Amino acid sequence: MAAGAHLDRRIPRSVERARRRGKWDARRARLGVVAAAILALGSGAGAATGAGAEWTTPGGTVQGTRYSLLSQINSTNAGGLVEDFAVPTNAVAGHQGQPLVVGHTMYVVTPFPNKLIALDLDSPGTVKWTFDPGADRYARGVACCDVVNRGAAYADGKIVYNVLDDTTVAVDAATGQLVWRTRLGDPTTGETLTGAPLIVRNKVIVGNAGGELGVRGWVQALDLKTGKPVWKAYNTGPDAEVLIGANFKPWYAKDRGTDLGATSWPGTLWQQGGATAWAWFTYDPDLDLLYYGTSNPGVWNPDMRKGDNKWGSTIFARRPDTGEAVWAYQVTPHDGWDYDSISESVVTDLKIDGVKRRVLMHVDKNGFGYTLDAATGQVLVANKIGVATWADKVDLATGEPKVNPGMRPHTGVITENICPSPLGAKEFAPSAFSPLTGLQYVPAINTCNNLEPLKALYIAGTPFLGADLNFVAPPGGYMGELLAWDAARGKRAWALQEPLPLYAGLLATAGNLVFYGTLDRWFKAVDATTGAVVFQTQLECGILGNPISYQAPDGSQRIAVYTGVGWLPGGFAGGPCPAQQERGASPLAPAITAAMKDRRQAAPAATSGMVHVFKLP
Repeated sequence: MAAGAHLDRRIPRSVERARRRGKWDARRARLGVVAAAILALGSGAGAATGAGAEWTTPGGTVQGTRYSLLSQINSTNAGGLVEDFAVPTNAVAGHQGQPLVVGHTMYVVTPFPNKLIALDLDSPGTVKWTFDPGADRYARGVACCDVVNRGAAYADGKIVYNVLDDTTVAVDAATGQLVWRTRLGDPTTGETLTGAPLIVRNKVIVGNAGGELGVRGWVQALDLKTGKPVWKAYNTGPDAEVLIGANFKPWYAKDRGTDLGATSWPGTLWQQGGATAWAWFTYDPDLDLLYYGTSNPGVWNPDMRKGDNKWGSTIFARRPDTGEAVWAYQVTPHDGWDYDSISESVVTDLKIDGVKRRVLMHVDKNGFGYTLDAATGQVLVANKIGVATWADKVDLATGEPKVNPGMRPHTGVITENICPSPLGAKEFAPSAFSPLTGLQYVPAINTCNNLEPLKALYIAGTPFLGADLNFVAPPGGYMGELLAWDAARGKRAWALQEPLPLYAGLLATAGNLVFYGTLDRWFKAVDATTGAVVFQTQLECGILGNPISYQAPDGSQRIAVYTGVGWLPGGFAGGPCPAQQERGASPLAPAITAAMKDRRQAAPAATSGMVHVFKLP
């Protein structure tokens, strides 16, 4: 659906609701800002849709913009925000996702055991029902980096989400009853499901996790009505299994060839090849293309897997109905630094050198901000967003990064001062795009490390890593930034430094605001044009959750966000919050603990993750 049609469908309904409630005068200012957004969209300054009264898909829109059309809360009044209500999730792991809002109900998916909680927005703070999927507890012992869940999607009266134990469920949104449940893997192999699904027409798109345990990555489509698998595409292996055929047209020569997903690996190591798709999917309705990025190749030690190791650390474009690959761009060939490309690829229109282009904005863990042609995968812009010592630049003619030879890790050798670290210049936390400013807002991380690859042995269901690392002092003395990135030019517009890495996603709104949270428990709103902080409040736990905006039953705007930080990012802030959490299989945790030993803080006495909702007085 075109952006204009989407806006025309949403805005008149909200205006009519406001008239009926006698709030027309109060909302005229809101519509003025929304009208500006419409003009921006129509002008090609940033043709992208925004979420209106509801929030029904993980990124607010299928394009992944995380942009809200609501503007009652804006840069002039956000300083007066107060908490409307807060509800405990009764879960104690990292809360990385975001709620959904459909009609007068908010839906919250907890980390393991992945319960679905329906909150009645007509009676704020009241639980309507809770669905318990009865998750297999074995899965929590093999999850790499915390027992997280990145959220659900809504369509056709169903809330659909992944359970850590390799099942996907659809729940009746009205009654909380299970509609279908589909098993897609076996936790005893190390495979889990942590990502958020995306629904395109009648297909539920899901991807797996577990690359640090030698799992082979895949993406599948399930039938929305029945849950039955429709297609499955592996991300490593022969072309027939990757669903690469005659219509596969990579832009760059480095990504062309037969069965590269197998031949660019030694022997059969592609079968433990990682390249999982554990984060975000986006979709362009105009091009009818599904986009996602894959994780690092399996086994961190690059000397154990000579070759480019396709299709690890890659952006794929596929047809959602069939899974057929249309193009792929391997962002970091032979990734030896844990530079997954799992960050979202946001779909919009931008003017590049004066020409309007349909593009993907993708800020990669490797420290570069990429702007790609959405139809072909051609890299139009690729510049460093921060400190990146591993490579000097990206050659736009070949698509290859120009790697600094001294930064290639090798077995038994400590390579020093690699920037970014395996945390990346941006991790899983999603960015946001505002058509009002034309800027992409990025939760950035500023850390470096010393890395030593080690020999590893593959045993199914156990860590398959092969690396030892320690963090070094971050450049400039800070570890995080809220970065406003001009993706059309590959330049910084402004940045707001934070003492700790930013692990929480962002929300941009038609009120010219950007909302975000920090590991040291601050929830903030900044002016999207200038970066000036206009609101901040400290909550009971740190924030990994991604803020959303919605229209409450009283017709006014709300902002919602999760609190709750797991053991890995919690290491930067004195430990997890809530505190009673188990540790998973990542090598990063001891390195983080060692790096932060002088910054230990007393953990707040929280007993559960929370969902917090804010409003104007």
